[in-house]
Amino acid sequence: MQENIIKSVRGFEVLDSRGNPTVAAEVTLCDGSTGFAISPSGASTGMFEAHEKRDGGERYGGKGVKQCVDAVNGEIAKGIIDLNTLNQRKIDEFLIKLDGTENKSRLGANAILAVSLAAAKVAANYYKMPLYRYLGGINATDLPRPMLNILNGGAHAKNNIDIQEFMIIPYTAKTFCEGLRQCTEIYHTLGKILKDMGKTTGVGDEGGFAPDLESDEKAIEVIVEAIKKAGYTTEQIKIALDVASSEWYKDGEYLLPKRNLKMSGDELIAYIKQLTDRYPIISVEDGVAEDDWQSWKKLTKELGDRVQLVGDDLFVTNTERLKKGIEEKCGNAILVKLNQIGTLTETLDVVRLAQQNGYKAVISHRSGESEDTTIADLAVALNAGQIKTGAPCRSDRTAKYNRLLVIERELN
Repeated sequence: MQENIIKSVRGFEVLDSRGNPTVAAEVTLCDGSTGFAISPSGASTGMFEAHEKRDGGERYGGKGVKQCVDAVNGEIAKGIIDLNTLNQRKIDEFLIKLDGTENKSRLGANAILAVSLAAAKVAANYYKMPLYRYLGGINATDLPRPMLNILNGGAHAKNNIDIQEFMIIPYTAKTFCEGLRQCTEIYHTLGKILKDMGKTTGVGDEGGFAPDLESDEKAIEVIVEAIKKAGYTTEQIKIALDVASSEWYKDGEYLLPKRNLKMSGDELIAYIKQLTDRYPIISVEDGVAEDDWQSWKKLTKELGDRVQLVGDDLFVTNTERLKKGIEEKCGNAILVKLNQIGTLTETLDVVRLAQQNGYKAVISHRSGESEDTTIADLAVALNAGQIKTGAPCRSDRTAKYNRLLVIERELN
């Protein structure tokens, strides 16, 4: 028997960064090589995402994933044992067919993804290659520019700020390690400013500070102050927002819940334009809602020539939704989250489609993360150029940054 044939598959229930259960999988080959992966979990999820399956009932408050683990140890294992890990597409196509639903709801995208990633990792280990090299070949050479979430609002924090994420981008940094250092210095400077203001320096799900502030504009102004106090300019450091407006959208209107403010699509676009005119903002994610295609067209026409407009809930790492966005000229970038689609192969396909059509790809974490660093390797493998993986705080976030520091050293 060939040494790179799958010998066993094991599923586990482990905890994510919010203390909720998630699915881990270990794939072992006949030569003894192993690959281990953990599925992440989102809080602000789009309605078109692949289905994250939970057990319900009393155990873990209904959030257990024992059914997913049983599926991994049962019919998934039975189906992929004896497959060759070199053929990742064949493995993923089998998993999709085995589930048999459009959104992977029978087995759960969390179960399928853990196995898909573990299969890729064991193949890389078998060939004694880092994952980024196995996936990207000799062209995997570019480190991504980090988009660090340093202040949280929306569904990621229990405060009074409606915009979900305020990020900084080291726009002129020549290396990944230089950009990470700059952003980390700004992050700590921001903490000192908030402390001096008498504000909380507790953090949200992704490590960003989560203070109560007078307005979303005040949050941006405090970040600009931190950039300058840390010794940088707004030419060197830019700002990115994740508006997460799908959380606000109902019956054709947007209700910003923490301010109890209603807006039409046109009013929200005008508000976003005002922010980008006033502050050094170069990227806006989910500026309007996932099903508000008309507003997406207007937003792209208004700002698309000078601002990166990222579709997260809009595209959900799905080739069909991205195709529609390309045809209708909605957005100019896609946020890439592995668990939104559920397999590695489908993720690679959507990034290829984006890049072929001039759309940027931002590789992204979820708010419920783990020590798994797959997305760091993926960002390098795809030469994506951008990674969004939280603040330089909490080991579930810094694990990705530390992995990229190792990769940078290897490539240099």
